[in-house]
Amino acid sequence: MTTVTGDPRIRLARALLGAVEIVPDPLLPPRVVRVVDIGGRHFVAKQHDKHARYVSELHAYRTWGSLLYGHAPELVGRHDATRTLLLTALAGDRAETAAPGSPEEELVHHEAGRVLGKLHRDTSMPQSGAIGAVLAQRLQIWIERAVHDDLIDTTEQNLLSRHAAVLNSSLTESAVCHLDYQPRNWLIGDAFGICDFEHMRRDARIRDFARLQFRRWQTAPHLRTAFLHGYGRPLNDTELRLLESFGAIEAATALVKGHKENDLTLSAQGRTVLSQLS
Repeated sequence: MTTVTGDPRIRLARALLGAVEIVPDPLLPPRVVRVVDIGGRHFVAKQHDKHARYVSELHAYRTWGSLLYGHAPELVGRHDATRTLLLTALAGDRAETAAPGSPEEELVHHEAGRVLGKLHRDTSMPQSGAIGAVLAQRLQIWIERAVHDDLIDTTEQNLLSRHAAVLNSSLTESAVCHLDYQPRNWLIGDAFGICDFEHMRRDARIRDFARLQFRRWQTAPHLRTAFLHGYGRPLNDTELRLLESFGAIEAATALVKGHKENDLTLSAQGRTVLSQLS
């Protein structure tokens, strides 16, 4: 184990916990570090490069963290000037380690649905057209960027624009959503855990299913069944059609971000989702 004295994350951890050491964890992204204190307790320190993401994640932990008690890290402290958070570390392994097609993978999706269902029920608000209009506007901006970068042809542009029109005229039930709800942000151990709350906000409730629908469930519908059984509420035909329009947002954002960041995997995901839309 090593220590890095100049790292804002380590400085924050030491200020709040005393002596700490870094625990190497290759599964964590570069801006997150795991540390252990002299009592053997594990924590993670996360530094944001964007102020808006820092504020969003801090707000999520302070406002909604209690609704996920036992399933989410707890906020230990923060340092606003360096956009750094110190959180308790959840025990367990990344859900991505569950073998494809295994009973464990199916159980993970069931638990993921159960925990998300409780969050949505606790924060649910009636249908309105406000969120759909905002999402339509955002999608149109991503479409314009994709056209500018020559990432989509005219047929694909028209397809995405049709989905923007659907969103603009849709009534959607809202809830507090994680918005990156997929196995890379789930932990399996003694209890099911969720991490990475920087995108969390009130949004269209079923938008929280979009990444699972287009990145996992298309080739493994039994996982959708397990998830929705845990969630406690099936998707009706209207919601399934609306979910496809949320897929249009997934496709457009992945194509643009993948191109901007030279991320071939993300670009391929965007292209795959786009090909699944009708």
